[in-house]
Parts: sequence; structure tokens; C-alpha cells
Amino acid sequence: MEDREGKGPSGNNGLRQHTTSPHHVPPKKIQSWFRFLLLLCVAIFFLCYVHSMQFPSWWENSLLREHYQRFMNHTYQAKLPPSYQVHPKHLFKVNEEVPKTTVAPVIAELQYHQAYPRNYRFIMDVGDVCKNNTPFLMLIVPVAPGNVEARDAIRHTWGKENLVQGQMVQTFFMLGLAGGAVQQQKLHQENELHHDLIQSNFADTYLNLTIKTMVIMEWLATRCPTANYAMKVDSDMFLNINNLVLMLQRPGIPKTNYLTGMIMWDIPVIRNKNSKWYVPVELYPNPKYPTYALGMGYVFSNDLPPKFVEISKTIKPFNIEDAYIGMCMSKLGLSPTPPPDSSQFRAYNTHYNRCEYSRIITYILSSPQQLVNYWVDLKSNPGPPC
Repeated sequence: MEDREGKGPSGNNGLRQHTTSPHHVPPKKIQSWFRFLLLLCVAIFFLCYVHSMQFPSWWENSLLREHYQRFMNHTYQAKLPPSYQVHPKHLFKVNEEVPKTTVAPVIAELQYHQAYPRNYRFIMDVGDVCKNNTPFLMLIVPVAPGNVEARDAIRHTWGKENLVQGQMVQTFFMLGLAGGAVQQQKLHQENELHHDLIQSNFADTYLNLTIKTMVIMEWLATRCPTANYAMKVDSDMFLNINNLVLMLQRPGIPKTNYLTGMIMWDIPVIRNKNSKWYVPVELYPNPKYPTYALGMGYVFSNDLPPKFVEISKTIKPFNIEDAYIGMCMSKLGLSPTPPPDSSQFRAYNTHYNRCEYSRIITYILSSPQQLVNYWVDLKSNPGPPC
């Protein structure tokens, strides 16, 4: 630290006369005590800062955090709709590019955190689809508002299957806010035609997939609690819906507290800032994720969504949505269950094989057209697949 000792305001020679009172403290001693107190304050501040970085719980419970939250909530009131964009130094950030015509009513005080789904509201819905029906399986597909091609490919393939093995199956698409008034109008027209779009007022970005997933859970919990099972399935997936229903009909498949898919164990958290899956320590301090099912497509009993919504109040959001659901499971004292046949949940395949695709449940594809081509071949070819 720079030495700031110098001459006092009385001049270079210290000509100010001092009394001889026993209570008098010489100026040099005053300066020394002042420097000591200043250094002590700096040291305390530095220790508090380091402590807050190493122990997030201290920050969570501090008065400083409460003042920070009030400040941020005041900022949100001017820049809704809210959405957290994960950044090492900024847990909270709003999307400033959303047109004012699509901005939701002001939320005076955010509840819990930005990924808590009840901070948001549905601005487009599909009505009481479960009021008079009890679906066996609900398929909810998170998809970007502008990705009409993916939605149409699903509508012409596995998304059109409404009765599978004698069981009712329904498919819906979950979207966030559109990119503008023109795109929003197109979405309304699309929904009038297909009646399968669900839209909420969060910013639809990659970093907001945790929000999107939790809003899916909120919709299932409040709009369709009577369904037996549900599946969050990505828009680039080949889904063999027949095999999926057959799996869920197997004896011994739990009807409650059940989640399955491609199970991931002991996955380390990526700290490389250049990675798409980077998660800063501030958001998730543990070196490994809890056991979770890969986000491409996981199936769960429909008693879990309300439990996820409730337990998420206590879990700080981070941007890996499938691992976040794994964290919800862990906090509930539960764990994902391996599927009866783990070979049915696949990620990537280098080439199409009709026999292979007749046996699996999931595969990730490279384009919507690929989905249509594979589906047509698998369903239209009169010969046996193997």
C-alpha cells in the first residue's frame, strides 16, 4: 500500500503548539492510529469478500444480499419480462430485446429466484385438454418460437400418434417469448391451426432452458395433473412412441416418484469458460452433478412436477436444465431409475438402420427432414424391420 504519511495542515515544520495536558495525544500518534484503523477496515472488507466467494451460504443469508435483491427487483420493474442469463458475475439479467408489445405485467417482487416457474404466466395455452380426459402420457417439447420446421416434422411423425397400445398420448410444444410482434402473430395463427402451442413470458434463450423446463413442470402440475406419465423430449429427437408406451406398461414400472431415461452418473461440472456447458462456481459450487437423466428425453411419473416446483424454491438455479432436475430429485430424496432396457435410450447414431430404429426409444437427429425420412421408412415399409 502506498505510504501516505506526510506533513500536516499546519506546515512542514509542525509549528502548531501542543498543550501539556495528560489527555493530549500527539498528532503523530493520531496519524498512526488512523492508518491502523484504515488498514483494519480494508482487511475486514477483503476477508468478507473472500468469505462470500468461498461460502455462498453466507452470501445467501447476509443483509447485503437482501439489499442487492431489492435493487435488482427494482431494476426488473423497469425491464420485464424477467429472465436469468447465467454469467459468472451476474446471476440475474433481463432480456432487453423483447418488444414492449409482448411484455407481461410488472412483477413487483420476484418469488424465490428467476427459475421459479410461478414468476411467469402463460400467454398462450391449449385450454383444458385434461379436464375431460386422462392421458396416459403427455409429451412436452421445448422448442424455439421460430423453429416451425421442427414442430411440423414432429406433427407429421411421432407427434401425431394419439392412441398408442390402447393408451391416450398427447403432444404439446413449450415456447418462450417470440422475437417480435410479427412472429408472435404467426404463432397465434399456427396455434389456431394445430392447437398445440403453450407459451410463457420468459425470454426464450439457450441459457434459460432451466426456466423453460420448470415452466413445463408448472404446466403439468396445474393444467394436467391427471396424466399418468409425462416426458420432456427435445425437438431434434426421433421418438419411437410405441416402444415408449410398451416400456411404461411393463409390470413393475413405478407409478410414482419415477424418472428414467439415459442416466448420467458422476458427471463433472465444466469450469471451462469457453464451453457451451460452462457453469461458474457461484451458481453451482459442487465439482460433480447429482445423478440425472440426459435432457434429450426423460420420462417421469406425473406426480413429480408439483414436487419439482415446490422443491425448486430451495435450489439456486443454474443453466444445465437436466442436471437441475437431477438436483430436484436429490433434494426430494429420490434418484432417477435406469430403464428396463438401457439400450433403448440412445444419443447419436452415425447412420440409419431400420432394424435398430424399430428397437430403440430415442435417438438425436441432425435435421427435421431426417426425422420425416426415417419415420416414413420405418412406418411405410411393408416388410419386417429386422
